[in-house]
Amino acid sequence: MTVRPVRPPVPPFTEQTARQKVQAAEDAWNSRDPERVALAYTEDSEWRNRDRFLTGRAEIVAFLRDKWRRELDYRLRKELWAFTGDRIAVRFEYEWRDAAGQWWRSYGNENWEFDADGLMRKRFASINDLPIEEAERRVLAPE
Repeated sequence: MTVRPVRPPVPPFTEQTARQKVQAAEDAWNSRDPERVALAYTEDSEWRNRDRFLTGRAEIVAFLRDKWRRELDYRLRKELWAFTGDRIAVRFEYEWRDAAGQWWRSYGNENWEFDADGLMRKRFASINDLPIEEAERRVLAPE
């Protein structure tokens, strides 16, 4: 017998549980731990991230490892945009610097779909990047 993992809160979402799900995602991504992040997704999760299409946790982990090797000092903020049933939409912004020291702010929207156990089975992200000066940063780690 296989035990399926459950990631509360589970659908159908209320405003409160959708906000909890968004905060959990923000916290996990800010850990910059690919394995921790990947546990929130189904084994066969489908992603679109910019122009990349991924399927499954192994591809997600590899993608995130590469991402955080390039996007240094990454810090993210997510905001609930809308929710219904088993879906959540968020807007986000994150800041990071490249190896040359240039700071970037990346803006975007994500559409999420969850299974009955609260694991994300689909994630579609649209993202745009803007170069910024370090003094313009606003997505900072808590002190």
